[in-house]
Amino acid sequence: MHERLAIAGAGTIACGLAATAALHGDVVLWARSDASAERARKSVAKLCDKLGDAAAADRVTVANDQAALHGETFIVEAVVEDPDHKSALLAELGAAADPEAILATTTSSLSIEELARASGRPERFLGLHVFNPVTRMELVELVFAAETTEEVRQRARDLCATLGKTAVEVPDTPGFVVNRLLFPYLFDAVGFMVQHDMAPADVDKCMTLGAGVPMGPIALLDFVGLDVSMAIGDTIGVEVPARVRELVAEGALGRKAGRGFYDYS
Repeated sequence: MHERLAIAGAGTIACGLAATAALHGDVVLWARSDASAERARKSVAKLCDKLGDAAAADRVTVANDQAALHGETFIVEAVVEDPDHKSALLAELGAAADPEAILATTTSSLSIEELARASGRPERFLGLHVFNPVTRMELVELVFAAETTEEVRQRARDLCATLGKTAVEVPDTPGFVVNRLLFPYLFDAVGFMVQHDMAPADVDKCMTLGAGVPMGPIALLDFVGLDVSMAIGDTIGVEVPARVRELVAEGALGRKAGRGFYDYS
């Protein structure tokens, strides 16, 4: 891997990206606390083992000191999908990173232009929207700010190729392509289910067996996370069903919480 890759974040996307990249070279992953760092180490080790290269986990350095990111050439922010949280972290990273370093965000719906401005270095900034599970999903939506230089654009394309991903350059519009087209369908499925008092499994069965999709819409919302789904819906201007908001308020966020539309306990 030509880039010295660093990832700021310790959640599902961050760990999936770290494990994917570890197959091709060394990676630094920054977590905010000892507890999140330990969870990230375990997650990366498990993912690398599933990828058939358990030793790759040794190429991921997990640290809770942000200074570990300094000196890296390509820094990817992968924290919670909240504009204020992302902007604050990107401002920190932009101020501390080497002048030639590239900054990227894994946002699934937020404005790249606004995050680029927050970083303080819009000419060296881009959106790198990977999909969960990162170790298996092939697509990366590349989103460039107006000021992103051609050199940075090409390095982003090259990194995607190195990681074995297919990069598609998409417009900086809320939700980009996939989520802008996907979430109206997912939320419509919830509305239909509630209106006709159907079981989640029956709606999903109709779509997997009748439409050939690999995962039904209700199960997919649980997989993405109902809190994340709600944030995406609000960002792209699609009406979020009341049932989704109710579940989020209850803490039933989907698979990661053990309960959403389905019970995973």
